[in-house]
Amino acid sequence: MGVRLCVGLGNPGAKYGMTRHNVGWLAMDALLEKLNKFAGFQYRYNGMIWGPFDVEGERVYLLKPLTFMNLSGRSVVQAKRELNIDNNNILIVYDDICLPFGKLRLRAKGSAGGHNGMASVIGALGTLEIPRLRIGTGGWEPIEDLIGFVLSPFDEEEMKALPNVLERAAKAILAWVTMDIEHAISYVNSSL
Repeated sequence: MGVRLCVGLGNPGAKYGMTRHNVGWLAMDALLEKLNKFAGFQYRYNGMIWGPFDVEGERVYLLKPLTFMNLSGRSVVQAKRELNIDNNNILIVYDDICLPFGKLRLRAKGSAGGHNGMASVIGALGTLEIPRLRIGTGGWEPIEDLIGFVLSPFDEEEMKALPNVLERAAKAILAWVTMDIEHAISYVNSSL
């Protein structure tokens, strides 16, 4: 039985709850709902952690760092060390303004692409080889105020579409848990 850690990036505090930057946290909530597991989290690793859950023979933990986005790596590296998890068994889930709203992209490795939370994780773990699921939060127009945009709430149309996006994100996370990485990437990037 392997051990997997799924990390949703976001910011603590009610004012950030339904913002684009917190879509990683919202994806963890959607996955918890899918697993029918809401209770039982602990405050550990500078975050909130649920699990382990048994998902097709894998021991799965879900983590929401409470460090604020730009320091997410602190929480991830603490959980990695204590749970003794390899980097390739850690999935980072986060928002990406370069992808259209609702588009999902699963990758086995890569740069931070300008995302400060992912940059913190890469810096803390010391490698680019970290699986990640990017959830598109971008629009069709150029973004002038990047910080204002990512910290703003979803608009009315996005709120209507959000449950479907989060359901697909939860399916994508489960695909990463249950499939080898190549099959998971193919399934998520072409089917979801």
